[in-house]
Amino acid sequence: MVEGGLEKSDLDFWFQNLMLASGIAMKGTGTVMTGWKDLPMELLLRIVLLTDDRTVIVASGVCTGWREALSAGLTRLSLSWCKDSMNNLLLSLAPKFTKLQVLSLRQNKPQLEDDAVESIATYCHDLRDLDLSKSLRLRDRSLYALAHGCPHLTTLNISGCSAFSDTALAYLASFCKNLKALNLCGCVKAASDKALQAIACSCYQLQSLNLGWCEGISDKGVISLAFRCPDLRNLDLCGCVLITDDSVVALAEGCPRLRSLDLYYCQNITDRAMYSLARRAPGGAAGLMNLNISQCTALTPPAVQAVCDSFPSLHTCPDRHSLIISGCLSLTAVHCACALHARRTTGALPHHAH
Repeated sequence: MVEGGLEKSDLDFWFQNLMLASGIAMKGTGTVMTGWKDLPMELLLRIVLLTDDRTVIVASGVCTGWREALSAGLTRLSLSWCKDSMNNLLLSLAPKFTKLQVLSLRQNKPQLEDDAVESIATYCHDLRDLDLSKSLRLRDRSLYALAHGCPHLTTLNISGCSAFSDTALAYLASFCKNLKALNLCGCVKAASDKALQAIACSCYQLQSLNLGWCEGISDKGVISLAFRCPDLRNLDLCGCVLITDDSVVALAEGCPRLRSLDLYYCQNITDRAMYSLARRAPGGAAGLMNLNISQCTALTPPAVQAVCDSFPSLHTCPDRHSLIISGCLSLTAVHCACALHARRTTGALPHHAH
């Protein structure tokens, strides 16, 4: 019995309602369907895949035909709803659903063990998108298994997996060369300069990287990414306290498609970094669309205003807040063009006597 799942009686009830609503049993090819086991497999698959993931799992246990149909057609699955026994559930499901491409295993409390991830790597070789966030029990065994079993990964979220080492992460990167999105937020052991250099060498298609609160990251690691991952578009460096202007200068030079940069609490960032971004601004509307420099207290208004003026998509106005400067009292004078226009328009309105 799947936690919170449904039983055969529910399937019988659904089938009766389906027949009444569609008239399938009364007209068509002359074939009368009297129960859910009579459904053609293609129709079954289309119906079941419209339901929630718990129902899909229940359906896969009805009979051999249903299991085979779902095994061949199911490409997306989330077990994030599972509050207990996710590990055992995954061990039983991985051999069934071998065509999975997207799998979400996000947990509110740690459940997954290495043996479940090894099972995924053994059976789900087509996996492209995997969310293992908050899997505090996982160790390096999981990354080594994924490296060999799931080399086609393009998106991997291991945020909060604090036990992984940088050696295992570097090993994974050397096999999963198609990675485009990688979330390492809070992976304080795994996200090192050594690991970033390995990622830069292998994953040159990388577009999104979250290094939030990885306090061991320095300019050395970020600069290697900037020069080897030219398609990088989203980079989160919040809380990376060792980062200096050199990282931002390298990003401005090496990553022309950068759209979002989070430098929250990177207090070594100075005006030099802002001017480097402003100078590298492309023509037109492209360029930075989100910039977080909250708590970067060394910055001055002219430098930040230069960035704001260079990128039309950066806004300080409340409705389109994409230049975030909270905690920087000296930057309250910085405004985007539309905010200044709104202030001028408001100031130009006639005052009526009361």
